[in-house]
Formats: sequence, structure tokens, C-alpha cells
Amino acid sequence: MKKLLYTALVLAPSLAFAQGAPTLGNINVLLGSISRLVDMALPVVLGLALLGFFWGLAKFIFSQGDEEAKMDGKKIMIWGISALFVMVAVWGLVGFIADALGVQTGGSAQVPGVSGL
Repeated sequence: MKKLLYTALVLAPSLAFAQGAPTLGNINVLLGSISRLVDMALPVVLGLALLGFFWGLAKFIFSQGDEEAKMDGKKIMIWGISALFVMVAVWGLVGFIADALGVQTGGSAQVPGVSGL
């Protein structure tokens, strides 16, 4: 008899929540937060890559007498251009794939739920 009572007490919360469909609100909030974080960080990271390129350019221009500093400026410019190229290429590739698959970008994510439970 005690086992039946304990089982009923353990399962009581699941019976109380059985009326409504399960909601996945926390996952929607998490995905929305990640999306907003990426949307805010992307221009900052692109700006830093562009700033790195211009830093290397200034270092290259102002170090005309020193070959080692000139090479360092070239290296910084190459890394800046490479970072810009990779970021913009991935951004364009994701946009192209999303367009080809008919996925809308920039909206909120909809997590599917199971109705009728």
C-alpha cells in the first residue's frame, strides 16, 4: 500500500501538467538571446578586422626605412584581409544556402511542439 501511495505522490505533478501542451519557451528565449548576441557581435568583429587591416597599412606606410617592421605590417594586412574575406564569405554562403532552401533569416526561431499531450 505504501508503494502505491509513494508512486501516486511521485506522479502527481505529471498528472497536474498533463492538461496543457508542453511549451518550450525557455528554448525560444535561449535561441533568441544567441541570435541577438550574434547580431550585435558581427559588426564589432568585422570592424575589428577592418581596423586590423588599417593598422597594418599604417604600420607599413610609416616604416619605410625598417624592412622588419614593413614585413610585420604586411603580415597584419594579410591577416586582416583574410579575416574580412572569411567572415563575409561565410555570411554570404549562409545567406545563399538559406535562400536556396527557402529559409527566412533574421526572424525568430520557432521550436516545434507536440500538441495533444
